[in-house]
Amino acid sequence: MFRSSSILAALLALGCAAPLPAAEQSGQLTGCAAKRAAIESKLQEARAYGNANQAAGLQKALDEVKAHCTDASLTQARKQRVLDAEKEVSQREKDLRKAMNKGDAEKVEKRKNKLAEARAELDQAKRELEE
Repeated sequence: MFRSSSILAALLALGCAAPLPAAEQSGQLTGCAAKRAAIESKLQEARAYGNANQAAGLQKALDEVKAHCTDASLTQARKQRVLDAEKEVSQREKDLRKAMNKGDAEKVEKRKNKLAEARAELDQAKRELEE
């Protein structure tokens, strides 16, 4: 049970972050329709490979999306992800400034890397919001 619930949680979390198949990226499907299509595609693949556990988790995720996903809620979740990512970038910038003031080259490099990761996450969140 733990494994399937963790798979479901990962799929639901990934639903907003996962790249969409080419047909969906071309503008044919957006929002919840794109999310459903992506899960259905993964579900077909899991069934084709005989992966019953993965298929069961995907089926549950699909049922949840069909029951609860609205384009408005998806947009709101994506906006919140952008806000959270902006806060993270701001915090990482602050951390970098502190490290630079202390003059610790190792910490400065570490903080630069963390800031780059946070900016990449922000860029990804903004791209998803535009979908």
